[in-house]
Amino acid sequence: MVVAHLILVHSKPGQLMRLVKKLVHSKAFFFIHVDAKTDILPFRKALEDVNGVYFVDKRVDIQWATYSMVEATVNGFEAIVASGLAIDYVNLLSGQDYPIQPVSKFHDFLKMNPGKAFMQCLDIETEWTEAISRVRSYHLTHWSIPGKYKFQKALNLIMPRRKLPENLIPVGRSQWFTITLKHVVFIIRRLETNPAFSRFFSYSWAPDEIIFQTLLYNSTFRSDIVNDNLRYIDWSEGLKNPKMLTKDDLPSMMQSGCFFARKFAENDEVLSLIDAKID
Repeated sequence: MVVAHLILVHSKPGQLMRLVKKLVHSKAFFFIHVDAKTDILPFRKALEDVNGVYFVDKRVDIQWATYSMVEATVNGFEAIVASGLAIDYVNLLSGQDYPIQPVSKFHDFLKMNPGKAFMQCLDIETEWTEAISRVRSYHLTHWSIPGKYKFQKALNLIMPRRKLPENLIPVGRSQWFTITLKHVVFIIRRLETNPAFSRFFSYSWAPDEIIFQTLLYNSTFRSDIVNDNLRYIDWSEGLKNPKMLTKDDLPSMMQSGCFFARKFAENDEVLSLIDAKID
């Protein structure tokens, strides 16, 4: 299976270099989206000796929990499709992710599971109810409007509850996933042919955790979905961001059966401990 790793980064070119070099494989390519407000040159320099690396030209100034994350991801999807490379799977990562199994095992796993989409798809109405307000209420996080949060509060008092275009069933959880190229092409075309999806999710909080899963789930590709994104992420601290993993988390993550884990700090000793385990 040929894998295109789409990696979204905004800082720490050295950490990105370590991640990419750990994922080098004869059937792997790398598409890097560097946040538009970040100097891209250090990232290019860090990866200049690695084959199969492409930088996404259409860059986005990513703001946390806004539709800009969706835009950056879609731009990466489009760059992968436009490359003309014979890609089977697209693996979405951040620069703070790291493999916790040998990369050869990841490729072997995908070869044994052709056509599957590995992504968390929790039903927002019944399983991930904390996200209900993301699709029912208006969120102006994405928009640069003076006094937007006061306006947001008033808007939600007077406007009826929002409904997804085409009455889609909303699902999701983690924005990080591994899907096939045919799924990527489908997502691009759905967004192109129905701008209502982009409009709707631009008024949602953290839409990147919902939009891609929802589009696939409400399509003929639903049977392809495996409700597992193959990633170890610790939400035990109850915060809006997952726990930063350290050496204390090593036993749990290595026993999880996942292929990747997040989030890691640059040069944390846990990365070297992981290397010792999987090498």
